Amino acid sequence: MQLLDGLLSDCVFTLSERENILQKNQTRADKALAAIDAVMKKGQRACRLMIQRLHHRDSTLSNQLGLSSDSFGPGETHSSLKLLLQPQLFLV
Repeated sequence: MQLLDGLLSDCVFTLSERENILQKNQTRADKALAAIDAVMKKGQRACRLMIQRLHHRDSTLSNQLGLSSDSFGPGETHSSLKLLLQPQLFLV
């Protein structure tokens, strides 16, 4: 998963955390949920970096989800990532 590799490069995840997410989750949706959950537990900086990576990967989707990383104030990154945890986003 390229997003996890990017977050590894950003020092958000360690190699073992990355491998743990990939090995313990079978589906792509489960991997995404586990990654989002893990990032949220790491705080604002980690959330901001994940949103920036998502925006870089697919700016159209990121904007449709309201995840423009430039416009976040304190506390807003956690709320934005919580939106991604909603199951209907993974039904597409």
